[in-house]
Amino acid sequence: MNTDPLCCWIALDAIPALQKRKIFTLLSHHSIQQLFQLNQTQLAKYHLKPDQIKAFLEPDLTFIQHCIDWQQQASDNYIISYGDKRYPELLKQISSPPLLLFAQGNIDLLSSPQIAIVGSRSCTPYGQQKAHDFAQQLAQAGLTVTSGLAIGIDGMAHQGCLAETGATIAVLGTGLNKLYPKRHVSLANKIRETGLLISEFWPDTPAYPTNFPRRNRIISGLSLGTLVIEASVKSGSLITARYAIEQNREVFALPGSVDNPQACGCLQLIQQGAKLVLNCTDIMNEFPQLMLITHTEEPELNTLKDKHFLLDMIDYHLTSFDTILARSGLDVVTLQNELIELEINGTINAQPQGYIKLKG
Repeated sequence: MNTDPLCCWIALDAIPALQKRKIFTLLSHHSIQQLFQLNQTQLAKYHLKPDQIKAFLEPDLTFIQHCIDWQQQASDNYIISYGDKRYPELLKQISSPPLLLFAQGNIDLLSSPQIAIVGSRSCTPYGQQKAHDFAQQLAQAGLTVTSGLAIGIDGMAHQGCLAETGATIAVLGTGLNKLYPKRHVSLANKIRETGLLISEFWPDTPAYPTNFPRRNRIISGLSLGTLVIEASVKSGSLITARYAIEQNREVFALPGSVDNPQACGCLQLIQQGAKLVLNCTDIMNEFPQLMLITHTEEPELNTLKDKHFLLDMIDYHLTSFDTILARSGLDVVTLQNELIELEINGTINAQPQGYIKLKG
């Protein structure tokens, strides 16, 4: 076999069911090239299974070449091995780091300071707005925002960065040739232009449900801290938060209404010790060593003196038209006109059953 280090790392990644603990035991005794020069007797001393020994002795050269060909298909395609100097140091610190990272885009972002933003797929308009705003402000502060390209909070976080600096990393639960979800293919292509797409899975790996929880450890593992915005108590976002805790990283949670099921996971995290955040400064205060930000208070759409009186009568969760009508004392036509103005200004979001306050 070609003893090029990258080819050896690809071959090692392809060894069936070889646990990370065993891999790093082997690497503590041999270099990556030496591993593939050991004979059957030497390999057997490490209590490897017969099919694993065979994979060391007879690597799948066709598969290795397929990966190398993928890297050569575009100038912004990369395969970063664990032994590559470009491999992120923070990711090396987790208990099960991926041996390979397949990447497309701006590879320099891997070494940039990152904050993960994750949350519910079925988020409220308030959650969408907050994900976008926090991501945009963190990008303004010089941070890279890392998320999972999922529908909902993840997608809005990526878009918030794209609207500012473009410094965002999307960690996929599929191979980079099999972008998922399909409705985010356009978003992924935009991220590739200025940000970065990465995956530990081989390029043609389809969407297997078990792969998405696995990728969450990479999202948190790349990041200094993880911000959870709207998550139910059974949300996959809490898996990311648990990984962050295990990796000794910071966990932040945006509080929400106790009546909103999508916020209950965040409230639970806060009860368990996650830092409650109200704005970007609350996050940046945990990382004074970065010294990247001067002022990150969330901009207010209205000053106190010109705040619209109706905003006090609309909740951050769904408020029916009849409820607002009763609270305001206005007639129907006047109220409708005022609500239209607030919707145009972006301070409320109209829903079929009522309105949700976004700002103010």
